[in-house]
Amino acid sequence: MGTETNNPSFGRSYARAGPRMDARGAAAHRCRLVQAAHGAVVEIGAGYGATFPFYPAAVTRVLALEPDPTLRRLALVAAATAPVPVTVLDGVAESLPAADASIDVVVASLVLCSVAKPAAVLAEAVRVLKPGGLLLFYEHVRSERRVLAFAEDLLTPLWSRLAGGCHPNRDTTASIERAGLAIRSVERFGFSVLPGNPPLAHVLGTAVKA
Repeated sequence: MGTETNNPSFGRSYARAGPRMDARGAAAHRCRLVQAAHGAVVEIGAGYGATFPFYPAAVTRVLALEPDPTLRRLALVAAATAPVPVTVLDGVAESLPAADASIDVVVASLVLCSVAKPAAVLAEAVRVLKPGGLLLFYEHVRSERRVLAFAEDLLTPLWSRLAGGCHPNRDTTASIERAGLAIRSVERFGFSVLPGNPPLAHVLGTAVKA
């Protein structure tokens, strides 16, 4: 997960909680996420660099953006031992430092829940992707169970303030389709991110730019 928030305390909290989540299964999800990555990659909201160790040899370079200073410092450390070249920059997903149609793959790992304007972020992904380029996404999303989805709607205003802008009730797959990307594959599953937490709906998938 990365951040798209100006709340520095959330970045520090996530730097502590994230590795626990990785140990419970998120690291395996990230590994599967990036197996299709190749060529020039942009990773938005790169967090502490949890995805970096899993990039395959087909990747020539990764531009990783992370606005939170605590997480960005950790990402710089992780980049030094990554198996592919990774450049970490202070930046946000709404303004990607890449030319139109210049990127092979955009990676979003547990970050589209927290951006203020998902449509703007996805429009930027579409802009920088080459024709046939991929969006690889791993996100927690709105439950398909009506009662739980209703509870997520109720909790979102408070939770968003406490958790760095995170919205647990977003239908991210639908947002990706509305942005003009074609879903190539998507797997939906429940995942309990920390001990004592209920399993929340997650998706792991690939979308392609026409």
